Amino acid sequence: MKLSEATWTAVRDADLAAALLPVGSTEQHGPHAPLGTDALTAEAVADAAADRWADDRASDADDAVAAGDLLVAPPVHVGVAEEHRAFDGTLWVSPDTFRAYVRETVESLASHGIDRVVLVNGHGGNVEALAEVARRVSRDDTTDAYAVSFTWFEAVGEHASRMGHGGPLETAMVRHVAPDLVREDRVEEARDGGSDRWGEWVRGVNLAHDSDEFTGNGVVGDPTEGTAELGAELLERASDALCDVARAVVDRER
Repeated sequence: MKLSEATWTAVRDADLAAALLPVGSTEQHGPHAPLGTDALTAEAVADAAADRWADDRASDADDAVAAGDLLVAPPVHVGVAEEHRAFDGTLWVSPDTFRAYVRETVESLASHGIDRVVLVNGHGGNVEALAEVARRVSRDDTTDAYAVSFTWFEAVGEHASRMGHGGPLETAMVRHVAPDLVREDRVEEARDGGSDRWGEWVRGVNLAHDSDEFTGNGVVGDPTEGTAELGAELLERASDALCDVARAVVDRER
């Protein structure tokens, strides 16, 4: 069930096991990929996991999903992204504002009895803040909520090391789920003007705080390697992993 498409009575009457809250960012992804890449991919993974979960319930393939369906909440489109501020169109909020917004969204879900939530993240800059939100929510005895954070590109097996930024993984996912949004005539330009590595490192310390310090056009990695076929594989791997996490969240005693 997608919350934004449902009526309030449908939510009231639904048999729901947990919610998936996609969290992304509105930030540059090079000259070829959309600013909304992170939210777009996070929502795609959440939708695919909810569909997979529903299919398992319908076929009785997994006893662990007998508790109900997964609700997909509307995505959070603006995150912790000041590192991309040099590139036009990037939006960001402070970590404090971001944490408060996500936490209060989770608390809203919990107030309706949907108290198990997986934060489905698509942006590296959100990782630390989301981990803190999940801990704070889960330790707050006044809400009865329990949350964990899941970042899709960390759950794609051996491909995870190729993440970059606007590189092969993100380009592949957008080519698969929203191909019309990839500017195909700019992909080679994106590769040629980008960087091979995120950051400027000395002895394990990143000296660069902002992405324009090490990449001329915002890209890290080779987007020409990001085929739609790879995107389909990434979506399958990430959504399968998300289902496993959701099952563990639903089954966990509190």
